Amino acid sequence: MFTGIVTDVGRVLKLDQRGDLRARIGTAYDVGGIDIGASIACEGVCLTVVALGRDPQNWFEVEISAETVGATNVGGWAVDTAINLERALRVGDELGGHIVSGHVDGVAEVIAMRDEGDSTRYTFRAPDAFARFIAPKGSIALNGTSLTVNEVNGADFGVNLIPHTKTVTTWGTTRVGDRINLEVDTMARYVARLQDWA
Repeated sequence: MFTGIVTDVGRVLKLDQRGDLRARIGTAYDVGGIDIGASIACEGVCLTVVALGRDPQNWFEVEISAETVGATNVGGWAVDTAINLERALRVGDELGGHIVSGHVDGVAEVIAMRDEGDSTRYTFRAPDAFARFIAPKGSIALNGTSLTVNEVNGADFGVNLIPHTKTVTTWGTTRVGDRINLEVDTMARYVARLQDWA
């Protein structure tokens, strides 16, 4: 489990297509404190650490199945791609965002951006199958970042990002047309499921 509070921006150092895609990700995390088998959210995708190293910088490697590549924006990664990172939630950690599983539901598209004061309003188009789970003032995870939905219009929805968020995540380089990993709020999913049974 994660909180959607990004704690590092890593960089893809190497990609190797074997049976699955293997990615080496440079990080500011102390890899001495990461175990093989640990979960790290990479652009909101929960991935398992399979190797660690420090040459010439701290890095970890993950293996990514074809299913995950097809369901997320991982297929667009290249060497030097910046990615939002978050270590798994530990008992006693502050829950500053919302409960995020790292199980990406689909890919949204950035369809508009505009500055509002110092913040930026981003408008996204969600896959139709997941639009019903997105509600005004509800939580959503986008590229691993816990955000609050401002408004919803069919499959389109908007969020505001403050300057701090754009500085400490990959959001400062996001552009119209970018594909964004989307994970709907778990509570919204269960409420909708209960309504289906009602």
